[in-house]
Amino acid sequence: MPSNLTEPSIDAPLSEAEDGLDAGPRYSAPALEKGLDILEVLADSVTGCTLNELAQKVGRKVSEIFRMAVTLQRRGYVQVDENDRYTLTLRMFELAHRQQPLKSLVSAALPLLRELANRSRQSCHLAMYQGGRVVVIAQVESPERWSFGLKVGVMMGLTDTSSGHVLLAFRDEIDRARMLGTHIRVEGEQDMDPGELFAILQDVRERGHSAMPSRQIRGITNIAFPVMGVANHVIAAINVPHLERIDQKAGPDVAQVRDIAGNIAARLSALMGASGYNDNE
Repeated sequence: MPSNLTEPSIDAPLSEAEDGLDAGPRYSAPALEKGLDILEVLADSVTGCTLNELAQKVGRKVSEIFRMAVTLQRRGYVQVDENDRYTLTLRMFELAHRQQPLKSLVSAALPLLRELANRSRQSCHLAMYQGGRVVVIAQVESPERWSFGLKVGVMMGLTDTSSGHVLLAFRDEIDRARMLGTHIRVEGEQDMDPGELFAILQDVRERGHSAMPSRQIRGITNIAFPVMGVANHVIAAINVPHLERIDQKAGPDVAQVRDIAGNIAARLSALMGASGYNDNE
């Protein structure tokens, strides 16, 4: 903690209600609620928040959230900069990666992603749907001198990215409606007309993949394939942000990279328990 931050007067012990020990019919845990409120606010903040800003956004007094914020910092979930602004660390992301299904997926995917990067001469990443957004869970750099890649842990838009389109397109209508209903926009995410999105998702389903110019970076063609699991349920998306070489060293073109990515996605799907994977190529 910065030395210039003084603790408000909070010497009184927490009540049973504040400790979440009341045995009411709803079994509420106000202290836990405060911590979750803080984490959710910081997850939506690009520059972080001061304690005063946090208090305003969660609708509480500074004295009510001070100890919770300090505890979250001590446990490594948040960090405080020289301007007394709180931001999230990657602690929760690291915890999520301890889950055996996710660990198994990343472990199986990394050798295939390395093969994809070497064969395509492009960077590539694996992304999943999580909490209304798309999150990168694994990434491999291109072996070339120049590359474009997304960092592990980065959140992407659900409706304006090829990974998001793949993750939406290969869900059933109920799952897709739930995902869109809980959609949380990321910084810079573009508005998407529902009719346009529906048409895109239908096209992705028919082709078995997404291939589209990036809506974020000029000169990038995103190529994404679904990774299917047991019962042919989509669990992730493999994405290659394709950069075109214009010098004398030409690499695989978009069509060739699409074929390579489709092959890799089919093999990873088989490892994840999918049957009858068809990349429609």
